[in-house]
Amino acid sequence: MHGLVLGGTASGVGKTVAALAVSRALADAGYDPIPAKAGPDYIDPSHHAATLDRPSRTLDTWMQGVEGVRRNLHRAGEGTNREPPAADPDEDPDGVAVVEGMMGLYDGSATSTAATAAALDVPVVLVVDAGAGMQSVGATALGFREYAAHADLPADVRESVDDPRVDVVGVVAQKAHTGRHADGIREALPDGIVWLGHVPPAEGLTVPDRHLGLEMGDETPVPEAAIAEAAETIDGEAVARVAEAVARPKPRNEGGRPGSETGGSDGDRPTVAVAADDAFRFVYPATWERLRELATVEPFAPVAGDDLPDCDAVYLPGGYPENHAAALSSSPALSTLADRAADGLPVLGECGGLMALSASLTTVDGETHRMAGILPGGVRMHDRYRALDHVELRATADGVTAAAGERHRGHEFHYSSHALGNGGGGHPETTPDADARFAFEVERGEGIDGDRDGLVAHRTVGTYAHRHSASGAFDRLVAAAAEYARGP
Repeated sequence: MHGLVLGGTASGVGKTVAALAVSRALADAGYDPIPAKAGPDYIDPSHHAATLDRPSRTLDTWMQGVEGVRRNLHRAGEGTNREPPAADPDEDPDGVAVVEGMMGLYDGSATSTAATAAALDVPVVLVVDAGAGMQSVGATALGFREYAAHADLPADVRESVDDPRVDVVGVVAQKAHTGRHADGIREALPDGIVWLGHVPPAEGLTVPDRHLGLEMGDETPVPEAAIAEAAETIDGEAVARVAEAVARPKPRNEGGRPGSETGGSDGDRPTVAVAADDAFRFVYPATWERLRELATVEPFAPVAGDDLPDCDAVYLPGGYPENHAAALSSSPALSTLADRAADGLPVLGECGGLMALSASLTTVDGETHRMAGILPGGVRMHDRYRALDHVELRATADGVTAAAGERHRGHEFHYSSHALGNGGGGHPETTPDADARFAFEVERGEGIDGDRDGLVAHRTVGTYAHRHSASGAFDRLVAAAAEYARGP
């Protein structure tokens, strides 16, 4: 497998559309595009998956570490869309990883697109918004290439990678018109930076956005015809030529953290119920895989009226519960979950899951809906985001997702605030209850109240942090499920 990173000059330059067009051009040229996304993201990968009909991996050196990023991409390469000609399925010469970057190439405090490229030892193709430029695109590309010598890569990348480097080797020009405009950009590129093509401006190549980012790929996919047309002006063969070999060490353990235990044979595997519908959508492919390696996974859809299935633990991931608050409020799953949680059923809620586990959810329009009421306090939605960052949590005691003293890394991005007191009204100015219990102290990030995250009741924990399976949180959740299944 080979690969490249599509790094933007800034946020909003069209990296997602460029990634789809480049992937389609590779496929048209006979290669097997393998999608991935640098940085914590659920939405852009959903567009990769909708277009390429395969999961898109999240690669984040802060959450997964350098080896974790490499293992994750390695596993993506195992799931190629064709039978590889080589005897060893890991040696498919037609596989090309297309990693969409986050923000601008060098942007980020905990990690960056540049850090991902350095960790994987693959080249960078710069995505430039050329709608109002021509020769200046060449100057921009040259500046991004030269700035690599000054880039401050994260310490773990510098320590883990021999000669970590960021190689800007090519350009894809967004919003460049075919003809004189595109030709002028190509002719202005300095030596060593390859012209890989352009994406002409087209109405069908826009994706509507909302809070938390773009709309999901299964909600509003980019039209196939528009992607095919955009790919016609991308040189798939040139893309494949600049893609270097990806560093692919064999994982010491094919799932989760090295050395973690599995859930045993099918006969004694615990069952983990995972909410999966329009309200609960944000689950990394690696998390699905890890849960399925360790346990029997039972998806259910609270918004559609599903009750909680028979299970030994529950995972409520993030998503958009605020858009489905009325349906959630009347769902039998929440009342059943409340009863089961009081009985000691292990439950993890992340962000949207935290919201559903709380006493109430108040929308931006001021409508308040009753939620499960397992965790004290209420949630209120806001017009602007309340937190957006990588996070680090330290467990204060043994719990269902972490042992005392463990540090877990993840990210948070939410438009809601959670507040205790005042009967769970969800007003951010209220004072937290003195007896509220929290699973984590926040070493980095905001958490629930700026200092703490992981509100606890019974064996239920709700966090604003999204954690990757590499953290070990889901291994521990399954272990708690196995303990619950064995009974007292």
